[in-house]
Amino acid sequence: MKDEPLSARVWKFLRVAIGLGAIFAVVGFVFAWWWADRAMATVYAVNDPPLPLREDGAAVERGRHLYSILGCVECHGKDAAGKVIIDDAGIGRFVASNLTPGTLPASYTANALGHAIRNGVRPDGTPLRFMPVGDWNHLGDADTAALVAYLRSLPPVRNNLGDFEVGPLARVLFLLGEFHLVPAADIDHSPRRRDTPDPAPTAAYGAYLAQACTGCHGSDFAGQRVPGTPPEMPAARNLTPHSDGLAGWNRTDFGRALRQGKSRDGRSLHPLMPYGAYAAMSDDDVTAIWAHLQSLPAKPGRPK
Repeated sequence: MKDEPLSARVWKFLRVAIGLGAIFAVVGFVFAWWWADRAMATVYAVNDPPLPLREDGAAVERGRHLYSILGCVECHGKDAAGKVIIDDAGIGRFVASNLTPGTLPASYTANALGHAIRNGVRPDGTPLRFMPVGDWNHLGDADTAALVAYLRSLPPVRNNLGDFEVGPLARVLFLLGEFHLVPAADIDHSPRRRDTPDPAPTAAYGAYLAQACTGCHGSDFAGQRVPGTPPEMPAARNLTPHSDGLAGWNRTDFGRALRQGKSRDGRSLHPLMPYGAYAAMSDDDVTAIWAHLQSLPAKPGRPK
């Protein structure tokens, strides 16, 4: 019996390899789907002390200010009526909830809203999806209560944004650690009180406000490729006083970038930078964040 020609053996090998690859791909996809469902069904116990609720004018005004400068407005909208953030066949349909009174389930009490803001969980303990809770887990009790007071003071807006759906590509990327689908998995949920520092143009208050920047710029502010963004998106800038960061900048340059979206050389920053929200920052807010960033050790930026 003659040996098979080399070309026939090569084609047989390729068919087997393609068949095995298809099987592994299907198994991997099924596992990614299960892995994401499992993560989204995990229950987190949150037993923080009750919020010190106030609904006077000062508390509502503080909440209004925080709603903008902490970036809530970017996803939930100026009227807090929510909006569709991502609508893509592969990633899914990501919807920021309508937060106006009477539109959330009755189980969202004032304290449950606080848990959603700081812990990224629903009243039943399951995690909110794609909620960047790491930016706000540190938020003080009084400020969290002020945010709740502001949301409860708004007029109801009735709309139908549709369901939140997690697509196949998001599930696979989540399995590979490239998509931050369930941020509640990465924070400390142990019961504790959180102090609210007095607003002042100090580095200490700046560190408190600047926590909202870490989701993009990294926990050390040295910049990074923003998790979950496509490859064509630019990396977040190094904000430390390093030569490839903010060395050579001054408080005026920084304020213009933060509130107007203009770099030191006059060019417009990428729209991923939420300068529309930060435009509401007071001069003291800007000075405080600048003081904090200038107090950091100079670190080289991460590879872009």
